[in-house]
Amino acid sequence: MARTKDFDEAEILKKAIALFWDKGYNGTSMQDLVDGLGISRSSLYDTFGDKHQLYIKALDTYQKNYGGQLCTLIRESQTAEMAIHDLLAMVVNDLLADKQQRGCFMVNAGIELANHDTEVNQLICQTQNQLEDTFLSVIERGQASGEISPNKNPLALARFLNNTVKGLQVSAKSSTDRAFFDDIVETALTVLV
Repeated sequence: MARTKDFDEAEILKKAIALFWDKGYNGTSMQDLVDGLGISRSSLYDTFGDKHQLYIKALDTYQKNYGGQLCTLIRESQTAEMAIHDLLAMVVNDLLADKQQRGCFMVNAGIELANHDTEVNQLICQTQNQLEDTFLSVIERGQASGEISPNKNPLALARFLNNTVKGLQVSAKSSTDRAFFDDIVETALTVLV
């Protein structure tokens, strides 16, 4: 008869995200995971597989949660310009609220592993494509409504804004100056007109 799990997998994944985000993949040992997650090594292996499988699951969970927040924000914004502003402001607010200055979990994973880990690279690319597609749909909506210049290449704008987000996420690891981030957001918005 199979044993029932005496822990919440979603809660364990939240803890795993925090551990990997703090220490990185290579800096997190199996013992760190056992201690930090509060489950036995055998439960960890039985439920999530090895460290790499847990890391991939943590990245995927993070991406789905954060991506869902972005999509909700875009849908609820009244105008395209407001949607882009609110998305960039949300990114800045989230980054500045993190007193540990960890940056973005997904960007950190990309920097640490994407060039030699195919699965991580695929998740990073999916995340980047999702954000680019989100920006593209908002920009096209803004061009149709006249808010955003129809003379601008919507894909180029989406890529620029996507790269701006990544730049903000990396900069947050060394700066907490709100004016610095606000200047970047305000300047990024000027490319829309």
